Amino acid sequence: MGQPDQGSRHQGAVNRDRDVPLGLHRALIALVLAVCAHSLVHAEDSASAYPKGPVRLVIPFPPGGPTDSLGRILAQRLQEAWGQPVLSDYKPGAGTVIGIDAVAKSTPDGMTIGLVNSAYTINPVLLNAMPYDTLRDLTAVTQVVTMTMALLAYPGTPFNTFPELLAYARGHPATLSYATPGAGGAAHLAGELLNRSAGIDLLHVPYKGSSPAQTDVMAGRVDLMFDPLFSALPFVRAGKLKVIALAAERPVAGFEQYSVINQTVSGVVVSAMLGLVVPAATPPAIVQRIQSDVARALDPPAERRKIADLGMEVMASTPAEFDRFVRSEMQKWSRVIREAHIAPPQ
Repeated sequence: MGQPDQGSRHQGAVNRDRDVPLGLHRALIALVLAVCAHSLVHAEDSASAYPKGPVRLVIPFPPGGPTDSLGRILAQRLQEAWGQPVLSDYKPGAGTVIGIDAVAKSTPDGMTIGLVNSAYTINPVLLNAMPYDTLRDLTAVTQVVTMTMALLAYPGTPFNTFPELLAYARGHPATLSYATPGAGGAAHLAGELLNRSAGIDLLHVPYKGSSPAQTDVMAGRVDLMFDPLFSALPFVRAGKLKVIALAAERPVAGFEQYSVINQTVSGVVVSAMLGLVVPAATPPAIVQRIQSDVARALDPPAERRKIADLGMEVMASTPAEFDRFVRSEMQKWSRVIREAHIAPPQ
């Protein structure tokens, strides 16, 4: 028996379509449109009614310091915008993992927001086990601010510029050391990124916190350190530290007197950041509402000045922009950790 030709098959399909009453076609289309419209209206209503009560801002650090200061500014501005309390909930420990895990496991209604720092992009590629999946269990809302990282030195070191440092490091291999607040953090990875990109061998000296690391560099017991510029500026102005270069992509406004490493060794770009995340299933309309309200709250010049006084620059990126940043940082640090054989902190 021969196969039906294309025309026969087409005609059969037409006849089957004709078997369905036209009124039913229209009813099905109307039903689909109604469902879509209802979903859209419901999402918009949820966002417009948000928040319906006190919002919890989880801060995975102890009280005090620039991070907490930004959290307080943010909480106050959002409380004014929302007409609801925004409560700081401190959950320090395990390199921010404890606090962010609490956010990941909270109800996805936008009533719990997490404040994250650079550890958010490092922990997933450094730690052997995590109680949450950064990309699956959490949603990026916005990168709130960025902080320029500086390569600093003891004033008595025999170099003052980055090219001079490179020449000295290459002529005296494995003699220069750099201090960090701890193994596996952004400062440690910045040093390893510099080692691999510039072909030098700075020795890592980990401390338990920024203060003892700064103290030993100022005393000349360690030669170098990476630290947020704002944290180091008082010591720089007092002549206790000197800036060798900034780990920025391009010269930093207001600090053009400092060169950037990227101009000499491409790709050594390291910035500390603070951002906001929520549980993954949070409705997109609420995610967008939080982002836009944060951007609006931090836009006035007075607020930007307050944050600049903390050594930070307002970013207020979109959820998509922050998500791309998180993913790109995870890829960068994964490569550095693998090539430098960096072990998880014990």
